Amino acid sequence: MAKLASDTAMVMAAGLGKRMRPLTATMPKPMVRVAGKPLIDHTLDRLAEAGVSRAVVNVHYLADALEAHVAERTSPKVEISDERDMLLETGGGMIKAQPMLADPFFCLNSDNIWLDGPVNAFVELSDFWDAERMDALLLVVTHKRAGNFNGPGDFHVDAMGGVTRRKPGRIAPFVYTGIQLVSHRLLRDAPEGKFSTNILWDRAIEEGRLFALPFNGEWFEVGTPAAIRTTEEALSRG
Repeated sequence: MAKLASDTAMVMAAGLGKRMRPLTATMPKPMVRVAGKPLIDHTLDRLAEAGVSRAVVNVHYLADALEAHVAERTSPKVEISDERDMLLETGGGMIKAQPMLADPFFCLNSDNIWLDGPVNAFVELSDFWDAERMDALLLVVTHKRAGNFNGPGDFHVDAMGGVTRRKPGRIAPFVYTGIQLVSHRLLRDAPEGKFSTNILWDRAIEEGRLFALPFNGEWFEVGTPAAIRTTEEALSRG
């Protein structure tokens, strides 16, 4: 396996999963099964395949069930960032977990399912990573490669990987996959409490330090019960 930029990942698993109701009435969204396996196991298995040895998983909604589920894992070894008292959103969640995270670290949502292209996604990010120039490197896909996704997109990406945001009322060619490689520099001087990573990204865009890498695989947004079947059909073909 090619050398990775980090041996550590943060897996975002604390959300309420409202769009996945009624399945999430009795289980946290990361426990919802797709192709016979809980969503979070798809994520953790991909980290293990890539050679990531540690995963920090944040928990809030139905936290006991999720914590018990991941407790047995040894590859990657899972540590818990406990947000039972207060859901901190993506930015606040990273700040709370920061003492447990290597620099840099991979960060990904627990509802990501993807099929790699010619190169493993984490290897691709690692190969493109430049700590001198980057505060964060986002994995993005074209609309064509984004299964179950029908939004207007998120970013424009230039030939060097530099990022600008979609203009209001317009379409952007690239969709954020929920997977990124993050320097602790991105987290400096962060707000307290709960906040979105978008605040930190906006600063990095202004400073020319947010980059994106177009992904050559297939990515699936699994946000609703209806998306489960279409994702399973694609995986069976994949």
